[in-house]
Amino acid sequence: MNELEKRLFRVLLVCLLCAGVIACGARQDPMEKIKDLEFTVIAEDKLPDELSVMIEEKKASPFKITFQDQGFLYICVGYGEQETAGYSIAVNALYETANAVYIDTNLIGPGPEEKGKLTPTYPYIVVKTENVNKSVVFD
Repeated sequence: MNELEKRLFRVLLVCLLCAGVIACGARQDPMEKIKDLEFTVIAEDKLPDELSVMIEEKKASPFKITFQDQGFLYICVGYGEQETAGYSIAVNALYETANAVYIDTNLIGPGPEEKGKLTPTYPYIVVKTENVNKSVVFD
């Protein structure tokens, strides 16, 4: 290999390496948030009838379900039977990625005034958002 061929080979090698670095950097992480989704927490009496029946059948055990109706996506998270009243549920995040919708919720325990009252309850939350036609991942 003469000197000119060696230089051309090095230039070609550098170009290929640069192209590889650029291509790797251009890929979007499928878990990366594109945007937060606006949502509304839906009261039990405002649920579509079919969804209300589904929740009633599942509420005794923890559940995670989705339901689509009239261009909206309903995301439901239930925490099963609890011994007392006074629980609430926080939505920590609801966002869209390239491949999915992610939701993160957590159950917040009752205050001290509720702990002595042994009345079974079935805390769950239903959020309504735009239907972006992607699968839902529950965290």
